[in-house]
Amino acid sequence: MKFAREGIPWIVGMASAGVVLGALGLAIGARSWAVGLLGIGLAGAALMLGFFRDPERTPPADSQLVVSGADGRVMEVVEEHEPEFLKCSAVRISVFLSLFNVHVNRAPIGGRVVLVRYEPGRFRCGFDPKASFENERNSILIEGPPPCLVRQIVGIFARRVVHWVTPGQVVERGQRIGLMKFGSRLDVFFPKGTIEVLVRPGIIVRAGETPIARLREE
Repeated sequence: MKFAREGIPWIVGMASAGVVLGALGLAIGARSWAVGLLGIGLAGAALMLGFFRDPERTPPADSQLVVSGADGRVMEVVEEHEPEFLKCSAVRISVFLSLFNVHVNRAPIGGRVVLVRYEPGRFRCGFDPKASFENERNSILIEGPPPCLVRQIVGIFARRVVHWVTPGQVVERGQRIGLMKFGSRLDVFFPKGTIEVLVRPGIIVRAGETPIARLREE
């Protein structure tokens, strides 16, 4: 039901039909170049629609739950010092997006956006531990409490990340905040001791819906 709602079947169908038509055109020969071009175009259109699809998402009712900011697979859950924005010991939850995931990013918590910063950088693979601090990225700081740093990180294929929020804007949990073009990685940071982590590496998550942590009571 979830996949059907997000349009996966017809996207796969379009791509498959395009591949078949393209192969048919090439197999028949030069006279069928139009069929081949149609197939290639259809397959390309299906892939683009798949990359930029934007399904609706419903956050869980419990307001203390932190939701994933991206679709994909949890890559890391680590404690480390975040020196740029939180400037304290933090818990980082990293999600890796494949080319086939939904690429729209969402706010893990509700709050006021206090900072948005673009930083140029390298194009390391999203799995590289240095990618969070060396790759080209957007950093979005949301004031909760607690504060939440969302970092959109480019990779080998994802060469551009886009944010849709501005400082001073109030966002709701699960609200769309940006787009990562063709995959890569999204990091979410919280000050150590402010959350109880609910996921582990390898878990598949969905932006705006899957709980990744629970806020601790002050």
